[in-house]
Amino acid sequence: MKEKVEEVIGQIRPILQADGGDIQLIGVDEKTGIVTVGLRGRCGSCPHAQMTLQAVVEKKIKELVPEVTAVERV
Repeated sequence: MKEKVEEVIGQIRPILQADGGDIQLIGVDEKTGIVTVGLRGRCGSCPHAQMTLQAVVEKKIKELVPEVTAVERV
């Protein structure tokens, strides 16, 4: 599952980088399906970061990796 999540993050990363941000995969808990990510650069301090996390990152990861139950930011 981790490899699948890494592939999706690779697809999302250019979108965030275009706005001066970035995303880092911190971990994947295969038992619970929870993915932990870090938002960096402008995304780390953006007031819309939580919305980006849910509307873009979590939505895309869950769409392409159905085993994922949630994406959390650290």
